[in-house]
Amino acid sequence: MNIHNNARLTAWGRAELVRRVHGDGEPPATVAAALHIRPSTAYKWLRRFAAGGWAALADRSSRPHRSPTATRPARIARILQLRTTRLTGPEIAERLRLPASTVGRILTRAGQGRLKGPGPTGGPRYERATPGELVHLDTKALDRFVAAGHRAHGNRSRVGRRTGLGQDHLHVAIDDATRVAYAELHPAPDAASCARFLEAARRWYARLGIPMTGVMTDNAKAYTSHAMQAALAAHGMRHLRTRPYRPQTNGKAERFIQTALRRWAYKKPYRSSTHRNAALPAFLDSDNLERSHRSLGRVPPILHFLMLREQRL
Repeated sequence: MNIHNNARLTAWGRAELVRRVHGDGEPPATVAAALHIRPSTAYKWLRRFAAGGWAALADRSSRPHRSPTATRPARIARILQLRTTRLTGPEIAERLRLPASTVGRILTRAGQGRLKGPGPTGGPRYERATPGELVHLDTKALDRFVAAGHRAHGNRSRVGRRTGLGQDHLHVAIDDATRVAYAELHPAPDAASCARFLEAARRWYARLGIPMTGVMTDNAKAYTSHAMQAALAAHGMRHLRTRPYRPQTNGKAERFIQTALRRWAYKKPYRSSTHRNAALPAFLDSDNLERSHRSLGRVPPILHFLMLREQRL
């Protein structure tokens, strides 16, 4: 407990009270008046001294002896266990039906107030009004493996680790207006793979009733290739590209990739990359249909899309 600047009786003053009463034999009421405190306060500290000696004059915690509404230890343990799966505080609060402030306080007290990851990209936010008007595209390389790696067992040594297995490349598409996302795994990030993914994403969004009319990508050669430009021109799509060294312009795709890594690729120790890849469709369904999105007013992307379509109708 911290003593405020205008406190009448500090630890030194309590010791002085005891010394004058027990050492000098002064009446407690007289000493109380000299120290500008109530006689009842003086007797309180004298009783504490009689019960516990000089140590009893130290500051005590102001925390109550009982807290009937305090979060139960089992619930705290559950919150910290869910944090190990890299869920955010609001996601944990939603799953456990707890106030987000309660979960945040518990995580901060446990030293887990922030998830490690890339910081905010900054810059102005923007959002297209029409679904399909702008779909963000990006890729992410993921190493193939045949056994759980250091994220599961903590050993970063390469001893006994199989190498040369290659990589799978996650191709993602996320609609700027609705945040409805689609993704596929391809063996390469080359122009042919990007063009095939563009066509697959176009058909997938079309089945939802979202016509793709524009895309945004970075300046990778695969996206500026003849194959990609031909695929875009075949369907009359406009191609916007980010400025050099400004990846935050395509921040929605970057953020979705981080969400996919946290909630799918690195969520649990898969036995192999084949098992990891097989879990991708379930993650996409959960992200689109179930996960409440903070930038969408805490509703899932599909529900937000249906609400936008109803407003237009």
